[in-house]
Amino acid sequence: MNKFTDYFLDLYHSLIDQLPTILITLVILVVGFLIAAGLKNLILKKIKPRLANTLSSDFIAQMTSIIIRIIVIIIALNLLGFKTFTAQILAGAGILTFVLGFAFKDIGENFLAGIILAFKSPFRLKDLIESGNIIGYVQELNLRETRVKTPDGKDVFIPNGQILKNPLINYTIDGFLRYEFFIGLDYNSNLAEGIKIISDSVSQVNEVLNTKNKKTIVLIDELTASTVNLKILFWIDTFKSTSKTYHNNIRSAVIDKVVQNLLKNGFYLPSTIVEIKKYQP
Repeated sequence: MNKFTDYFLDLYHSLIDQLPTILITLVILVVGFLIAAGLKNLILKKIKPRLANTLSSDFIAQMTSIIIRIIVIIIALNLLGFKTFTAQILAGAGILTFVLGFAFKDIGENFLAGIILAFKSPFRLKDLIESGNIIGYVQELNLRETRVKTPDGKDVFIPNGQILKNPLINYTIDGFLRYEFFIGLDYNSNLAEGIKIISDSVSQVNEVLNTKNKKTIVLIDELTASTVNLKILFWIDTFKSTSKTYHNNIRSAVIDKVVQNLLKNGFYLPSTIVEIKKYQP
């Protein structure tokens, strides 16, 4: 019984002796983690609005917070007398990184790709992008993947490595997006007049651009069995709204305006004509 009593008494006295160090360590941990959270919020609130690409600030904020927390934990371990243990951890970090690099190749690849995308990103927040067969609006860039929201409302997480290694299409990076549609006129139509009516009709929609480099174009695209197909191309400003619904509403308004004006001016929009021949036996 005395042995157990002596053991607990030694443990108690040791704890009392180490109490100041333990308290200092706890204070350092709490203050360090608060500083990490504070710097993260500072970057997001103060620096983020000043950057052209807000995704970079989000990524920097995450990395800053993680690095500070790791440093604080190492300092705390040293204060508690785990210097040898800490040194072994740091020494083994290189070997561990090498081993894990093979075991978790994809994770490491996506992490490095995330760093590259954060500092030299081909897209910004809310940009409409296409990677592989996925089209969506950029919502978030984190350490492993990029989250996009598809036009039908799905959240898709694309690995950063996939974005970096494959061709990426950004539909909205410069603020302009071109739409197109086709319409068929009867062969007896005055095509020159029809093209003018279509061009004027598109220009009547306020959201359609009509500048020197962003003009509406109407082309004869194809001669089918029953119609002369015209291809209409026009531009819109995506900085006014990144919503796919907004873009589709403009396209619908343009098509409606073109059809109504063609019909009003006596143009015939034939459907596909099928010729049926009946042979006598």
